[in-house]
Amino acid sequence: MNMELQKPKHLISLASSAVLVSIDTSVWSATKQDRGISNEVSDAKKAVRNAGKYTKHLLADHPKHKAIVNYRQSIYNWTKRRTYRWNDANDLLPSIDVPRFKQEFGEHKAKFDSLVEEFLNSYSSIVSDMAFSAGDMFNRSDYPSVDELRFKFGVQLYVSEVPMNDFRCGIANDIADDLYETYTRQAENIVSHVVMEQKTRFIDVMQSISHCCGVDEVGVDDNTGETKTRKRKIYDTTIQKALEMCETFKGFNLNADPELEEARALLEKALSDVSASDIRESDAVRSSVKEDVDNILSKFSSFQCV
Repeated sequence: MNMELQKPKHLISLASSAVLVSIDTSVWSATKQDRGISNEVSDAKKAVRNAGKYTKHLLADHPKHKAIVNYRQSIYNWTKRRTYRWNDANDLLPSIDVPRFKQEFGEHKAKFDSLVEEFLNSYSSIVSDMAFSAGDMFNRSDYPSVDELRFKFGVQLYVSEVPMNDFRCGIANDIADDLYETYTRQAENIVSHVVMEQKTRFIDVMQSISHCCGVDEVGVDDNTGETKTRKRKIYDTTIQKALEMCETFKGFNLNADPELEEARALLEKALSDVSASDIRESDAVRSSVKEDVDNILSKFSSFQCV
């Protein structure tokens, strides 16, 4: 008896409201294993020659190369902040965020390419310096040419659709049922993880706003005996991040979670026509925003226990 496997609704929702992205960032490691030195160390320690390996750091952590390595990590961290986990190779990006993601990727790529060019322009002199500082470990053949190095650096963005296969199998009912249950469970787990991550990020940004709108006690006035306070710093990026989340979650609420939508709508209202500079300059605005955000956090007790 044939049986048609129906696609879970959540997967259809994912396929229509998100895409998969991956970013491939390549960086020359600037390392080289040296068998000769490894053997020398092993011999000196009276060990068999396969007991250890010596890896040379060809540039000795030169700042210009290290800046590229560090920026690769920055790109990775940015990607994880902007997306949700899908699998080891890809991340889930809401379709509504695609334009902003591509724009920010372009900015990161330009910065990465600039760091690479700065490094390549100094590469010859860096290698010359290493000829002196690396001593007997220096071997000119360990160092690729500038043209070869260009192909060892790069950052590429890959975008693909969320798989939406129409599973039709002429198989026995028990096998089809098992496949359907597994398929559904995987889709449900992905959706649950995304929604949990949305709520966690939303809570974090609201707690950050609430904290920044508060004050710190800095002492007691000797004359009046009153407690002296200092307003905490509020950053443009914090408010912008909250507004971006409101925009994203308005069009990307996979299971139509009512608490997430209500909290989103309330925060959007609380921050409408309000900027970080307004909060910094006006105690009334600061107090109003803090009160609104605290009310949202206190109202949704189950929402906070994600």
